[in-house]
Amino acid sequence: MLDLIWLIPALPLAGFLLILLFGRKLGDPGAGYVATTLVVASFAVSVGVFADLLSLEASERAGHVQRLFEWVPAGALHIDLAFLADPLSLTMCLFVTGIGALIHLYAVGYMRGDERFSKFFLYLNLFAFSMLMLVLGSNMLVTFLGWEGVGTCSYFLIAFWHERQSAATAGKKAFITNRVGDWGFMMAMFFAFWAVGSLDYAVVNGGAAGMAPTTSTAIALFCFIGACGKSAQLPLYLWLPDAMEGPTPVSALIHAATMVTAGVYLMVRINPLLDAANSYAPTVIAIVGAATALFAATVAVAQNDIKKVLAYSTVSQLGYMFLAVGSGAYVAAIFHMVTHAFFKALLFLGSGSVIHAMHHQQDMRRMGALRKLLPITAITFIVGWLAIAGVPPFAGFWSKDEILLFAYDKSPVLYAVGLVTALLTAYYMTRQVIMVFYGKAHWHDAHEQHGAAGDYVGSAAGDFTPHESPKTMLFPLVMLAGLALVGGIIQLPSWSWIPSSLAHRLENWLGPIVHGHEHELTRDAHDLSGTLALVAVGCAVVGITAAVLVYAKHKVKPIEPKILADGWGYDRAVSWVMGNPGRRAFDGVAWADAKVIDGAVDGTGALVRKAAGQVRKLQSGNVRNYAAAIGAAVVLLLLWFVVGRGIL
Repeated sequence: MLDLIWLIPALPLAGFLLILLFGRKLGDPGAGYVATTLVVASFAVSVGVFADLLSLEASERAGHVQRLFEWVPAGALHIDLAFLADPLSLTMCLFVTGIGALIHLYAVGYMRGDERFSKFFLYLNLFAFSMLMLVLGSNMLVTFLGWEGVGTCSYFLIAFWHERQSAATAGKKAFITNRVGDWGFMMAMFFAFWAVGSLDYAVVNGGAAGMAPTTSTAIALFCFIGACGKSAQLPLYLWLPDAMEGPTPVSALIHAATMVTAGVYLMVRINPLLDAANSYAPTVIAIVGAATALFAATVAVAQNDIKKVLAYSTVSQLGYMFLAVGSGAYVAAIFHMVTHAFFKALLFLGSGSVIHAMHHQQDMRRMGALRKLLPITAITFIVGWLAIAGVPPFAGFWSKDEILLFAYDKSPVLYAVGLVTALLTAYYMTRQVIMVFYGKAHWHDAHEQHGAAGDYVGSAAGDFTPHESPKTMLFPLVMLAGLALVGGIIQLPSWSWIPSSLAHRLENWLGPIVHGHEHELTRDAHDLSGTLALVAVGCAVVGITAAVLVYAKHKVKPIEPKILADGWGYDRAVSWVMGNPGRRAFDGVAWADAKVIDGAVDGTGALVRKAAGQVRKLQSGNVRNYAAAIGAAVVLLLLWFVVGRGIL
């Protein structure tokens, strides 16, 4: 099966081509079922390749490269279009195709009746293909090809309903912000080729130990800049909340299974470089991750748009993953990436089910008491809530606890930030569950409402009753709820009551990729692991209890300051800078380009043209003029010989 790894990205690409050629004939829902079937087939191939790789000894699982053809032969630079099959890439393929298939199926019901139904699935298949190219690339340039592909597809899908100005603007914001991150990734590639003469991960990672620490640090930090753009970390996070303007399946695909996980994947892929870099490089990554996690959590507590709560939650959870990377906990980062894919896809699709039931109303203040009308949506959403809140035995508890353990071992301050973030996560997610599924029904209160910042978030006619979603939407919810419940089993800790055969399965699987570079916990941290887990559970309980007292029991008045609802004013500040001094600076650069750079080039050309015009006058084409000139020249030569020689 290892020889069939090329089929994993090829099948979604085939779906893209089929819909491109026959999309109108396939129509609604035919195009959706074709797209879904091919992603399911890609998942089946991924399972087969995974089983084949699992049958090998651990030492033989890394470095399986399938070369398709030589892509870039340029002097000393030779780059193949080749795929890398190893534990890390197969882990990514399994959840990209598995969860991606469930999101595709969900979208068949969600997008039913949309006039551009076929085009939507065209973009979804292209998105899946691009993400699979990203994670399967055996070198940085193939990864960059997929990296740019998911960026382009995110623009298409976020701005899918481009008739709305807000959607068109959100798509452009995502595209432009990601270009900043792309610059970082490109600089990392330039430094890597300069250092080792190759972009292959095997060569770059293999040469990390022999690099000067300054070089490995530069490559690692430039990759991190790229990761900040793609995975929405400070200061480049601001595109992700606005990405909610796209259809809800897009939100789930971007936030859970594809694009935003790319930055975390890249940093784990280059873990030997991080290990060889100066010590401050991982520390910078950990600090940015912790700061982003806390920042986004504070903003989420005051959001009223059901999808924006989840969007800021995604930014926060990604911060946890980078905290893990910066703490040397690469397995924990991938573990949380997988569990987050389970429960965040569930939460987004659950929110889509609510929006579908509410006639596209997204303001949680216009919801309430939906648990009886949407029983399956409510139960599955509650499972996702418990998972992200860190309640055992749900998947999120295990992965978040492991990150906090490594953060504690690295820095008590980082651990404290992670713990406060965990408390806030439990608080704002409980707030969301109460506002949507409990309390008093508010969907008759108004025909049309606006969000806290004045943005249109949908409308609900007063004379209607919310209804449960169709089976094509409910089946993915049930499957994801099951994964969010039991997904933690892939990486259980080595506690005394847990059988050793069940402990550290993901760590053993990823061992060939991170061996020798993963941080080893100190004895003190290891001994305190059980206590720290209880502390984390205590924080989750405190956050849940506080939200119940505020929003269910109404014992305390809600604290939702406008500055938090406005995201600390960061987005507005960036927009002001870009629109005022930034615009003037850009105009100045454009003037310098037109007047100085282009002026110098154009001036040189004008000078040459003028001189040539004068010289051209001597070339009149008149034979008598030429004869007269020759005669005059002969006379001058004779005078020079006669007079000159006489003087000498």
